[in-house]
Amino acid sequence: MIPRPVPVRAALAAVVALLVTACSAHGAQVADVAAPPSGSRAAPVTPARLGRTLPADPVRMVLPATGAETRWTQGLYVFGQQVDRAATADCARRGGFALPAEIPLAFIRFFALPDLDFIARHGLSASAEVPAPATAPSTARTGTAAEVRRCRAEGAKAAAALSGIYLPVEQRWFGELGSVDRDPATVRAERGLSGCLSAHGVEARDEQGFMAVADARQQSATAAELPAVEAESGRVYATCMRPVEAVRAPARLHLRTGFLTAHTAEIRTLRTKLLPALRAAEHRYDVPLVFPEP
Repeated sequence: MIPRPVPVRAALAAVVALLVTACSAHGAQVADVAAPPSGSRAAPVTPARLGRTLPADPVRMVLPATGAETRWTQGLYVFGQQVDRAATADCARRGGFALPAEIPLAFIRFFALPDLDFIARHGLSASAEVPAPATAPSTARTGTAAEVRRCRAEGAKAAAALSGIYLPVEQRWFGELGSVDRDPATVRAERGLSGCLSAHGVEARDEQGFMAVADARQQSATAAELPAVEAESGRVYATCMRPVEAVRAPARLHLRTGFLTAHTAEIRTLRTKLLPALRAAEHRYDVPLVFPEP
């Protein structure tokens, strides 16, 4: 299912949980969920890569202003979850018991700050694969509920040692981003979205409507059709959203400049402590700090 854009303030609640999802109810009525135009020849999506290069300034990772910067933010959130799981697993090994299986981790996009270059290349849903730790089959006994809770609390504490460095100031940043979406210049740019979508065979009034159409097409596609459908949806979305992001991205960057000035002490702490803490956690828990790349 394709994530849908939500207002930044709604996304903030998920930030607190260290996972920003972009899902919401279908906020707009959709006129048509027909298949892509028969002349469409979009190539299947290409696999994304993993990068390890950190930004010179961690502000770009914690307080993203552009879609491209959210690649670092996605990696930061996944890293916190990896640290949580690694610390939990260490606790279980010391206790001599096995943990319940967990679903694989995934990079979750920020559709409030859409990464259009990435979407145009990889589609609306596909991203890089999060590296999974190599694990041998366990012959340990199953842990009791109390033992599992104790170890999960230990994992959460390890992750909180990292998020405590950046989460309070990040919450405030996401709380302010909504002002860009309400700006008259953004509203004017968004008025052209429905016409662009219609020209590409998607009858939807707005971004929410487009996501509903794209999701319906994806759900109805066969396995053989799905890669092309995904690629076409990403291409159309990126094309039609570029005029909107051409207005919003500079506005966010300007907003961030003022935000940094207004939160000098917190930004100084962030710049001093975060990267060393991430590197130390990499070494201690033997998990990689990686990011999706086009």
